[in-house]
Amino acid sequence: MTRGYSLEQDLRLLINNPKYSDIEILCEDEKKLYGCRAILAARSEVFDRLLYNGMKETYENQISFPKIKSTGMEIILEYTYTGSVKEESLTKDNTVEAFYAADYFQLSDLQDFITKTVKNTNLSKKYSPELLTKVSEKMPSTEDNILLNLLVEAVAIIPLNNIEFGRLSIAGLKYLLSITHEKKISFATREYEVFRYSAILAAKQVSNDAYESLMQRLPTLDQIENTIIKAENKFITDRQKVAKEMEPLAKYIDFKLIKGQVLVNFIEPLEIIPVEMILGVYRNIALLNSMNFNDIRGIDYIWDETACGSQLIIEDNGKIVRPTDHLIVYQSVRSKMLLENKGIFEWDVIIEKGCNYAFVGVCASENFNYESCARDQSTGWVLGSSEWNNLPSKLYPVVSICHLGRFRIQPHQKNYV
Repeated sequence: MTRGYSLEQDLRLLINNPKYSDIEILCEDEKKLYGCRAILAARSEVFDRLLYNGMKETYENQISFPKIKSTGMEIILEYTYTGSVKEESLTKDNTVEAFYAADYFQLSDLQDFITKTVKNTNLSKKYSPELLTKVSEKMPSTEDNILLNLLVEAVAIIPLNNIEFGRLSIAGLKYLLSITHEKKISFATREYEVFRYSAILAAKQVSNDAYESLMQRLPTLDQIENTIIKAENKFITDRQKVAKEMEPLAKYIDFKLIKGQVLVNFIEPLEIIPVEMILGVYRNIALLNSMNFNDIRGIDYIWDETACGSQLIIEDNGKIVRPTDHLIVYQSVRSKMLLENKGIFEWDVIIEKGCNYAFVGVCASENFNYESCARDQSTGWVLGSSEWNNLPSKLYPVVSICHLGRFRIQPHQKNYV
């Protein structure tokens, strides 16, 4: 393209171009890049303080960034010169480095662009475990790290058994478990499988023999529930080393969500979890005096404001739904509780104020219209419906109400004699 027609295209000619540069940028991987100090200083206060501080950096033609890799710095240069970054410039290999560098140089708009690109492209869908691993290696865990939170949510909805060992590191798994621990975040993996994946991953860090040993000793939950499998009392190779690798993960595994029989038969005999932690679970089971508990973290017994008819009002921290005074037809709302995988799911819907008819049931996760009644839709199934066949794999509790109705959702309350 002829110069002079596009400022952005002309400025791209300057990126990492020794001909038009007056400073060398030395990165962590010792790769040398080239920049124009005036442009860099004008676009970033951090560069300005580094390059025009009256000290040696002001006069020398080289500056070093020992914690920033060249792959991240290349994105910084592209953004500082042109004010934008092409989506294709971001890959699974440089995205985290670029986000870290953008944070270092206080380029918040670039951080936002990177986060949106990860969310809206295949980067999150295909590579979220790898990206979470890179974040865990590069950046501290903070509540305001938008990229970290995005990747945790993306990985949390993938069953851990579907993530090949090697894609998610011990540190990455720790990030995932620590951030979702006892928090209301959608999570796809039952807690025993969380333990199983953690233990096998820990063993894989120790040795191939330890990995093979744990693979033999820890069947999947489907294998335990659907077949007659007995625990084998075989010796675990490098047991103490595996236990050491498990330390940062074990405190973020909620063993109370694992059935006592599984704890006794498959987990406790491994001797890789501290005894006091296992005893604490047994005490909790004894106090509850019941095995009827939910074993998936992140269940929300509240109504979902994002999946709600336009004339419905949600109150009391999401527990109550009622219509506006102007609603004359039936509208629907689903709960945030996702019913997925095998198991028994129980909840109570309390009709605190009745309307002409009350419709309570389940709905599909897609192709459901909340502006109308669940009973009248092919993706809704309510009590009294004649056909409950071929239900999809993902369902949500749903209710449909009209004028004067007031429904409360809560965990199922059992009456004990």
